[in-house]
Amino acid sequence: MSDAIFNVWSEVNWLTHPAVRWPLTTVYLVVLFLIAGYGLHRYWLVWLYYRSRRRIPRPKERFERLPSVTVQLPMYNEAQVARRVIDAACGLAYPADRLQIQVLDDSTDESVGIVRSRVEYWVARGVDIQLIHREHRTGYKAGALAEALPVAKGEFIVIFDADFVPGPDFIKRTIHYFTDPGVGMVQTRWDHLNRCDSLLTRSQAIFLDGHFQIEHTARNRSSRWINFNGTAGVWRREAIESAGGWQHDTLTEDVDLSYRSQLAGWRFVFLPRVCCPAELPPEINAFKAQQHRWTKGSIQTAKKLLPIVLRSHVPLRVKVEAFFHLTSPMVYLYVTLMALLLYPAFYVNMQPFESGSVGSLIIGMSVFSLGTASACMFHLVSQRELGRSVWATALQFPILMSVGIGIALNNARGCIEALLGWDSAFVRTPKYNTCAGSPDGSGRGTVIPTPSIKSWMIALEIGMGLYMLECVWLAVRSEGTILSLPFLLLFAGGYLYVGLGGLKSLWQGRRAAAASPLAAQLS
Repeated sequence: MSDAIFNVWSEVNWLTHPAVRWPLTTVYLVVLFLIAGYGLHRYWLVWLYYRSRRRIPRPKERFERLPSVTVQLPMYNEAQVARRVIDAACGLAYPADRLQIQVLDDSTDESVGIVRSRVEYWVARGVDIQLIHREHRTGYKAGALAEALPVAKGEFIVIFDADFVPGPDFIKRTIHYFTDPGVGMVQTRWDHLNRCDSLLTRSQAIFLDGHFQIEHTARNRSSRWINFNGTAGVWRREAIESAGGWQHDTLTEDVDLSYRSQLAGWRFVFLPRVCCPAELPPEINAFKAQQHRWTKGSIQTAKKLLPIVLRSHVPLRVKVEAFFHLTSPMVYLYVTLMALLLYPAFYVNMQPFESGSVGSLIIGMSVFSLGTASACMFHLVSQRELGRSVWATALQFPILMSVGIGIALNNARGCIEALLGWDSAFVRTPKYNTCAGSPDGSGRGTVIPTPSIKSWMIALEIGMGLYMLECVWLAVRSEGTILSLPFLLLFAGGYLYVGLGGLKSLWQGRRAAAASPLAAQLS
C-alpha cells in the first residue's frame, strides 16, 4: 500500500510547491516549538528543585491544645474500598473530643449498606462519625463537600478519597503547620499501594512521583503556587470559605479552589516526607477516565482563573509558573498533532532546511533534548530523590514514554472539550482494592466497567497505532529516516497498547456487567 501511495505522491509536483510546503512546515515547527517550550520548563523545574530543596518547611510553633478537625470521606459506589478508608479514618490518633468524621456518600448501589453498617459500627464504639447520604449527585464531589461543610465541626478539614489509607499519625504530622495564621492548606505526598502490580501501575507511579517530588517541591519552596490534589491534604476552613467555597463548574474542583484561595492571600505548604498511600488504577480504561478528567479540568480551570491570575498583583514568577502549570495538559494535543504530521513529513520536507544539513541537525537535536531528554531527566531525578534505582528507572523509559504517548489522544480530547466549553459528568475512577495484604482483595482479577470510555475513542487509538506502523514501514524503506525509527516504534506501540488494552478492558467490563448487577452498579 505504501509503495503505491509513494509513487502517486512522488508524481504530484504540487506537494512540494511553497503554497503547500510552507503552511505544513509552519504548523509542524509551531507544534515542535510548543512541545520544546514545555520541555524546557521541565529543565527549569528540576533546576528550581535543586536550588530550593533545602528550604524545608517547619511549623512556626506547636499547638498547646490541638484544634478541632473534621475528616471528610467523599465516596460514590465504593463498595470495594469503603470499609478500608472508614476504618483508617477512625483509627487516626487524635483526641476523640476534637475529631469528627463525615462520610459523604452519594452511592446508589449496595455500598450504601456497607457504608451505613461501618458507620454504625464505629458510632457504637464512641467515635464521632456522621453519615451524610445524598439521593442526588448535584455538583458531584465538589457538591458533596460543599453541602457537608456547614455541618462540619472542625476548624480544619482533612479530605481523603476512598482509595487512600492514611496512617494513624497523619493529622498530628500536618496540623502544627497551621500555627502560622497565613497557611491555608497543607498537602502531603501520595504513595502507591500497588506500584509494582504491572507495567501500567509502575508507569503511573513514576508520573505521579515526578509531579509531587519535583513539581510540588520546586514550586512550593520557591514561593510559587501549588494546588491541593483533591485528597491527602488539610484545609483551614476559613481558607475554603474566604475563597468562595467548593465550586463545581470545572472537573478539577481541587485545582480551582487552590488558585482562588491563593488569590485570596493564603499560603500553602507541601510535605513530601509525609506520605499517604493509595491505589493506582490497575487497568487502562480506569486510568484513561482519570486522565481525561484531570486534563479537561485543568484546562477548564485555566480558562476560568488564568486571566484573573495574570491580571492580579502577584509576583511575575507566580504568574509564569501558573501559566505553565494550568496549561501543561495542552502538550497532549500538541503531541497528537505532531503524530498526525509525521506521515506527510515523509513526502514533504517540513523543515526550513534541507534534510541532512547542519540546520536540520540542529533542529532535530534541539527537539530531542527539549522534548524527550527533558522528560527522561525529570523522572530520573524524581526517582533518585526518592531513593529508587536510577538504572531500573532508565530501563522503564520505553514503556513510560509509550504510555505517555498512547494516552495523548484521550487527553487531547479532554483539552478540546474544555476549550470548546463542552460539559461532561464527573466520572469517578473505579476503585479495585487489588493490593496485596488488603482485607479481602475483592477487586483482584475483576474489571469494573468505565462508562466514560467510548468504543469510537478506542477505535481512534487503534487507528493511530496502525497509522504509526505505516510510518515505521516508510522509515525502513526511505533513505535518511532510519534514525526516526525508535521514536516511531514508541508512538506505534503506545497507541496500540492503550487502544488494544482499552478494547480488552471494555469487553471484560461489559461481560462483568452482564454477569453481575453489582459490577454494573459500581460503574
